[in-house]
Amino acid sequence: MIFISHRGNITTKFQSWENEPTYIDQAIKNGYDVEVDVWVKSECYGSQLYLGHDKPQYGVDLSWYEDRRNNLWIHCKNHQAVDYFSNTKFNWFWHDKDDMTLTSNGYIWVYPGKQPINNSVAVLPELHTDDVSKCVGICSDIIEEYRNAFIR
Repeated sequence: MIFISHRGNITTKFQSWENEPTYIDQAIKNGYDVEVDVWVKSECYGSQLYLGHDKPQYGVDLSWYEDRRNNLWIHCKNHQAVDYFSNTKFNWFWHDKDDMTLTSNGYIWVYPGKQPINNSVAVLPELHTDDVSKCVGICSDIIEEYRNAFIR
C-alpha cells in the first residue's frame, strides 16, 4: 500500500500549513509520499513554480521538486503546470470535477466517494468511508491512521 499525505497533512487537516515546503518535507521525513498542488506562472525570465491549493503561494525552484521526485504526486492546478510537467519524469496529474484521472505514471487517482476501484489511489476516503480494500494507495489528511491500521 502506498501512503500519501494530502498536502503535507498526516494526522489532521492543517489548512494554514498545506503545501508549505517545510511541512511537506516533514511528511516525507516521516515516510510518506505527498500530494502537492503546483502552479506555473510565466515570468519574463522563464517559468516559476509555486505550491498552493487555491492560488500560487510558495515559490519553489525546480531543484526542490527534483530532490523529492520519488515522493511527490503533483496535482497540476493550471494549464501551464500541465504543459511544464508533461515531458518530465515527475508523477503528475490534472483533474477538475472528474470521478477519476490517470497520473503520468499510470495510477488511477480516484475522487472521494467513488471507491472501490481496482488498483486505484483512494483520495480522502475518510470523507465517505470509502472501501479501500481494492486500492494500491491512499491519499489522506489522516494518513497516519491508515498506515497504522495496515501495519497491525
